[in-house]
Amino acid sequence: MRALVQRVGEAAVSVDRREVARIGPGLLVLLGVRRGDGPEQADRLAAKLAALRIFADDQGRMNRSVTDVGGEILCVSQFTLYGDVRKGNRPSFVEAAPPDEAEALYERVRSALGAKGGVFGARMQIALVNDGPVTLLVEI
Repeated sequence: MRALVQRVGEAAVSVDRREVARIGPGLLVLLGVRRGDGPEQADRLAAKLAALRIFADDQGRMNRSVTDVGGEILCVSQFTLYGDVRKGNRPSFVEAAPPDEAEALYERVRSALGAKGGVFGARMQIALVNDGPVTLLVEI
């Protein structure tokens, strides 16, 4: 599993110009599920994301987690994180899990994080204010 994690001041996701979720300060998680991933990877990733110390403490150091600061999480499925462009210019998505497998694991991670979410499989628009900016790629 891969997660592109951004510390945000706010973020929202819309489908067909209708907002389906919005958060204030916290994390935007773009989540990709790889073929062969299972519940163990989903649980490990959720625990890792909840514990990431990327929020400032009283000394201004990144030493607090989203849980520590009472932040929110918006989790959006993103199979394109497994797009492979090593050969040619058109991405290959053979590493991405099939939708039925990916959706179950995406929902498992989202639920474990208590995160708001997008609509799995939909074409979505995401608006965000990146705070820092802080952006990390987390892979399990």
